[in-house]
Amino acid sequence: MYDRQEIYLNGAWTTSSTGEFIEIVNPATEEVVGEIPSCGEADVEWAVTAARDAFEGWGRTPVELRLSFLRKIHEGMVVRSEEIARTITAELGMPIKLSRRIQAGLPAAVMESYVKLLGDYPFEERIGNSLVVKEPAGVAACITPWNYPLHQVIAKVAPALAAGCTVVLKPSEVVPLSAFILAEIIHEAGLPAGVFNLVSGYGEPVGEAMASHPGVDLISFTGSVRAGLAVSGLAAATLKRVALELGGKSAAIILDDADLAAAVKGTAASSFVNSGQTCSAHTRMLVPESLYDRAAALAVEAAATYVPGDPLNEQTRLGPLVSARQRERVLDYIRKGLAEGAELLCGGAEPPEGFERGYYVKPTIFGRVTPEMTIAREEIFGPVLAIMTYRDEDDAMRIANDTPYGLAGGVWSGDVKRAEGVARRLRTGQVDINGGSFNVLAPFGGYKQSGHGRELGKYGLEEFLELKAIQFK
Repeated sequence: MYDRQEIYLNGAWTTSSTGEFIEIVNPATEEVVGEIPSCGEADVEWAVTAARDAFEGWGRTPVELRLSFLRKIHEGMVVRSEEIARTITAELGMPIKLSRRIQAGLPAAVMESYVKLLGDYPFEERIGNSLVVKEPAGVAACITPWNYPLHQVIAKVAPALAAGCTVVLKPSEVVPLSAFILAEIIHEAGLPAGVFNLVSGYGEPVGEAMASHPGVDLISFTGSVRAGLAVSGLAAATLKRVALELGGKSAAIILDDADLAAAVKGTAASSFVNSGQTCSAHTRMLVPESLYDRAAALAVEAAATYVPGDPLNEQTRLGPLVSARQRERVLDYIRKGLAEGAELLCGGAEPPEGFERGYYVKPTIFGRVTPEMTIAREEIFGPVLAIMTYRDEDDAMRIANDTPYGLAGGVWSGDVKRAEGVARRLRTGQVDINGGSFNVLAPFGGYKQSGHGRELGKYGLEEFLELKAIQFK
C-alpha cells in the first residue's frame, strides 16, 4: 500500500485540515493501492502563507546555493528512480520498462538540465545606461496532471526553484504518489522551510483556491482546456501571470518521398505510448491519397505489436488507461468514429481478450477519417490513431492546421530541407522531423487552445522571472 496520511507544509509533514482522504486505484487490477489527503481551502491558506514568508529569503539566496539544493534533489531522484518508476506504474499503469525510462528517467534529466543551466544563466545584462535584472516572480502555484506526473511536476518546480520562486504544488489527485516521494527528497535535501509546499486534493476546492489566492503571484497549469479556462478566469481577478499547457490534436504529415514504413511506425509509436495518454501525441496521420492502402496496412502491422499486458511484465508495451472514467471516455470516441463512418482498421470498443479486469482498450486505428469527424477534431487521450488523406502539400497543411489546438506535430520526408519547410508552416509549438528525439532544453508549449507560455530549458526558467530595468545617469 502507498498510504500518505500527511501533506508537506512549511518544511514539515502536517495533517490536513479536513481529515478526509482520496483512494488511489491501480488501473491494471482495479484495486485500491493507497490514499492521500483530500485538502481544503485552509490547507491552501497555510501553504501560501508559508511560501509567502519564505519568498524574500529564498529569492535573495545566491545562485550558487540554489544550485547546490537542485543538485541534491537531482541526486535524490536518481537514487530513488526504481521506486519512482514502480510507484507510477502502480498508480498510472505505464509498463515498468517504459516507466523507468520516461516516468523516472525524464524528470531526473530535466532536473539535471536546470543544474547545468543555472550555473551559466545571465540574470543581469547591461543595455546602454540600464542594468536589466531578472528577478524571481514570487510565489508560484503549480498544478499538474496525471499522465506524466513527476515529469510535469519537475518541469515546473525545477525552474521555479532555480529562479528563486517559492512553490505551492498540487499534483493530480488521480496519480499523485510520486509527488510525495519528491517532497521527501526535497526535505532530505534540506531546502529551507516554506520554499516548497505540497497540498493534495481535487481541483475544487484546492486548485481553485490556489488560482484565486491573492498571495500567489503566478500559476503554472497543465491539464485540459476546460480546466485551463477555469484557472485563467480565477487568476484574472488578481491579474496573476498564467502559463498554460493544455491539449493537443497533433498531425504527422507523411510526404510522398518519406520512408513510409519508418514514418508509419514512428507515428503509431507516438500515438500509442502511455496508452495514448499524451497531449503531444501525433494522433492524426496524414498521408497522400496514393499511399493510403500501404500506410493503412503498415499501421495495422504496427498496432499488432502493442499487445495489452500486465504493466509489471518487462515485455509489456501497452498498459491500461488510468481510470474507468478515462476508459469510458475513449470508448465513447471509438463509438463516435464508427457512427460517423470512419473505417475501423483494427481495435474497437470491445475489451481486449483476457482482460476482464483493468481499464484496458485495444490499440485502435481508423482509416478514411475526414476533417469534420469528431475523432479528427477532439482530443481522445487514448490509443486511437486516425489516418487521413490529402491531395498535395497545401492540402496537407490546410488539414493539419485546421484545429483549435497547436501543441505538436511531425513531418516525414526523404528531403530534410523540404520537411523543414513544411514544419515552418505548421501552427504548433513543437515539430519533430523524421522522428526527431525529445530535447529537454527546447521550449515545450503550444499555440491557440494548446495554451501559452513555455516549459523546459531557459524558456521554462524565464516563465518564473520578472524583468527590472535600473537606469543610471
